[in-house]
Amino acid sequence: MKKLHSWLFYAIITTVFWGVWGALIEIPEKAGFPATLGYVIWALTMIPCAAIALYLVKWKIDKDKRSIILGSAVGILGAGGQLLLFQALQDGPAYIIFPFISLSPALTILLSVVLLKEKTSFLKWIGIGTALIAIFFLSYQEPGTSEVRGYVWLAFSVMVFIAWGLQAFIMKFSNKTMKAESIFFYMALMGLLLAPLAIWMTDFSQSINWGFKGPYLAAIIHVLNAVGALTLVYAFRYGKAIIVAPLTGLAPLITIILSLIIYSVMPGPILIIGLILAVVAIFILSV
Repeated sequence: MKKLHSWLFYAIITTVFWGVWGALIEIPEKAGFPATLGYVIWALTMIPCAAIALYLVKWKIDKDKRSIILGSAVGILGAGGQLLLFQALQDGPAYIIFPFISLSPALTILLSVVLLKEKTSFLKWIGIGTALIAIFFLSYQEPGTSEVRGYVWLAFSVMVFIAWGLQAFIMKFSNKTMKAESIFFYMALMGLLLAPLAIWMTDFSQSINWGFKGPYLAAIIHVLNAVGALTLVYAFRYGKAIIVAPLTGLAPLITIILSLIIYSVMPGPILIIGLILAVVAIFILSV
């Protein structure tokens, strides 16, 4: 496979794996295994993926100051954003938070155009715009009965939006001067270092499922997330951030399709619009 087109191969893997992960991750959570502990399991599943990546480059890690800073920044922004999201969802409405943070690729695109001078065709710009709109619709959730407490959740949501949008940009930027495998190594390392914080955020007063449907099933499912994160780094290495970011952001398309099959639920008009737009965007961005 030519490197010119390999970005699409990696981007598709990320989109599919994250989409399947999104559809299945509710299973251990509904079985009584907290999302915060799920984060810890995810951090652990990053270890074998990092080992495989480093094996491919004969364990040669970029250790210069610039690489350490950039790689660590990618890891902290990604993992830290996830922990901030947990906090936001405690007090804020998911039907507002998820559509908002799902548009973080817009920040990645803006930074890539302004700072990296990335350019593409007019047709691709139509695809990018369509993808962003589709991501918004696909991430929309119906209002629930949870009570909204204060406005701190909004500040956390904004921080997640910035963290994830900035993470993708730095991932692309750092790929210019360091190996993709090193970037992923630092991502895995930062994820592990933040694991104690996730444990601290866990409510251990509630009953926790320590059986197969708890940490063990979560580990199997989170491997999909970890592999998707690895292939995302490669996608940004070979592809333009302004295209990779919105394309991989369409993972909810896979999540929704699988969820509709698993739970036998008919999609509402908002999801139908999102599904149609997502298919159009994928076609435009992949040709």
